[in-house]
Amino acid sequence: MKNLALSVLDLAPVKQGKTIKNTFEESLDLARHTENLGYKRYWLAEHHNMASIASSATSVLIGYIAGGTEKIRVGSGGVMLPNHSSLVIAEQFGTLESLYPNRIDLGVGRAPGTDGRTAQALGRNPITINEQFPRQIRELQQYFSEENSSSPVRAIPGEGSDIPIYILGSSTDSAWLAAEMGLPYAFAGHFAPEMLEMAFKIYHDHYRPSEKFPKPYTIACVNGIAAETDEEAHFLATTLYQAFLNIARNDRKPFSVPTENMDALWNPAEKVGILQKLRYSFIGSEATIAQNLRLFQERFMVNELMLASHIYDHEKRKRSYEIIKKAIIPT
Repeated sequence: MKNLALSVLDLAPVKQGKTIKNTFEESLDLARHTENLGYKRYWLAEHHNMASIASSATSVLIGYIAGGTEKIRVGSGGVMLPNHSSLVIAEQFGTLESLYPNRIDLGVGRAPGTDGRTAQALGRNPITINEQFPRQIRELQQYFSEENSSSPVRAIPGEGSDIPIYILGSSTDSAWLAAEMGLPYAFAGHFAPEMLEMAFKIYHDHYRPSEKFPKPYTIACVNGIAAETDEEAHFLATTLYQAFLNIARNDRKPFSVPTENMDALWNPAEKVGILQKLRYSFIGSEATIAQNLRLFQERFMVNELMLASHIYDHEKRKRSYEIIKKAIIPT
């Protein structure tokens, strides 16, 4: 486990009783905190039309976080590429790389990150997504290349930038694509655990080495909620449970304070379904987290663990990342 890289996934959660400005300030404070703890990267996820998540303008927020930190890598986990023009994303991330050299990552996914009506407002065409997504990745690679200087369409800034591209997935489709293109692969185990094992197997079994990535590289995104005791951690985790309950009921309201009695909020069927969705959530004390993450790593042997920690209290959220770091790499 000492060779396991640790990173942060931040959805910029909006909390009940707090403003969006508070959300961004807490994200920056968390980025600085995890940078000091030695976390490798800090990624922000694109979502739209959700009162609980404020990371819709992902590139702008990446610039805010990168500008307020010094060495941690900052990037997208991910940009939902079919929502955008490839050229615009190349220009945005080329600008970020120019401002913060050797610190910017571009993680890309094909999902809308929102509901159907909002996806339509973003200009997506669901019929062409499976063809469009790999084509857009190749367009990005072309725009970032030095060879594109002779093209009639150039990304400036962006051209000649050494910006690593990561493919994100929540099913097996993107595992095949990442393997074929020889790119690193990140799986969204924090909300879509069903296909994680099969996706990683496909990726490793079919990986084609590329010049930049001669070996496969896997990132598992999981939920991590740590506290001084198992009891406190499970109490803090009720904020995460309520967030998933709200999604199941199509109610995307801001994140709630933890509750002493989840059974008063969800029915038995909802409870079973949500806990299944959250099976790769590591909740507990340092000892419990260490034991469960060790079992996870023995099974999947990922290169990197990316942790989302949905805790209402900001100081306890920061403490959670401290405890998880100690659980994996004891001092």
